[in-house]
Amino acid sequence: RVLDDAALDEIAGLPGVAAVEPNISLVAYVRANNRVLTRSVGGASVPAVSTRFKTFAAGRMIGSPDADEAVVDDTFLRAFGFEKPEDAVGQTLEVLTDERAETKEGGGGEEGDEASGAGQQGDGPLSFFGLPLEDEADEAVDQSNLSARAFKVVGVLKSEIEGGSQDSRRFRGFMPIAGIYVPLAQARELSRAQKGGVSRVALELARASGVLKEGETEGYPMAVVRVSDPDVLTDVQKRLTERNFSAFSIVDQLKEIRTIFLILNSALGLLGGISLLVASFGIANTMIMSILERTREIGIMKAIGAEDREIKTIFFAEAALIGLAGGVAGTLAAWAIAAVADRLAYQFLLKPRDVAYVSFFALPPWLWAGAILFAVLVAIVAALYPAARAARIDPVKALRHD
Repeated sequence: RVLDDAALDEIAGLPGVAAVEPNISLVAYVRANNRVLTRSVGGASVPAVSTRFKTFAAGRMIGSPDADEAVVDDTFLRAFGFEKPEDAVGQTLEVLTDERAETKEGGGGEEGDEASGAGQQGDGPLSFFGLPLEDEADEAVDQSNLSARAFKVVGVLKSEIEGGSQDSRRFRGFMPIAGIYVPLAQARELSRAQKGGVSRVALELARASGVLKEGETEGYPMAVVRVSDPDVLTDVQKRLTERNFSAFSIVDQLKEIRTIFLILNSALGLLGGISLLVASFGIANTMIMSILERTREIGIMKAIGAEDREIKTIFFAEAALIGLAGGVAGTLAAWAIAAVADRLAYQFLLKPRDVAYVSFFALPPWLWAGAILFAVLVAIVAALYPAARAARIDPVKALRHD
């Protein structure tokens, strides 16, 4: 289903929906501070409903939906040579488009190829859409086909990464990141003006297949729907799906993450179970060896009146002591490993970013106490067979044992 303005109004009217923010983004040549560079341009809803437009290093948000104003981020400052955010506020940037882009749709053959390659032949400097590809511009280059849409920079967004840049980021909030943001309507006009041949072919194919009816225009690529309460998120997503929209929420991502962790926990649990089984066999083997070495002592105890229950208690107590020692040793080792890992994480991950010390591992009292108790229980279970075997020893045969 086409995500156009009518669809956005329909979505905004759903119960539980607080706001709908469509996304428009494009790559265009931008001229500012005597430089021309390709930059990403995004559309911003005014008034802003997104938290990505709440913190500014300088300036303010765009004033109205039809204002020729723009906000930029720190990547724009570095690219166009502004040392401080305050230096960019009040400056003018121009988004350049080629006026021939709309006429190329009806042109073809050699004329279209010749038009798209203007400035590439002859003795003049190499250029693209009238923009010089050499270091210095030549006044002889024909720029009559360029159209410039001017915007006043009114704000510089604060970087989301303290002490760093957003060059490696793909999203700001839930939206694809852009270096320049202009009002949504202007961004949509620029996107249509920048439409290339492939996009125009896709549009015609959509109309030919009936996805777009005659006279309809293409919609937005995506929109962020904000709900008034987290409890209604699943219900809103279900309503969107019922209306033939492709919807994705953080709940879907959490389900995927939960599935991944379930697989990891199952694998780790399997390894832990194997380790417990091996440890249980080790404890049982130790207790059986102890029985063989103390057979004569067991015979003497039974000869002077010791009951089977008392013999079992002795071996259960020994097994419990073995489990207690192993549990305490394992807990101490876990504390030591966690402390070393926390220090290494701080040294190599947090400290280079000027972030305060944070502990990544937690061993609360209930966890280490439960681990020690569990080790004792496993040791006692492992001693069931050896203790029963010791209690069944015939005292006569035990006294003859050498």
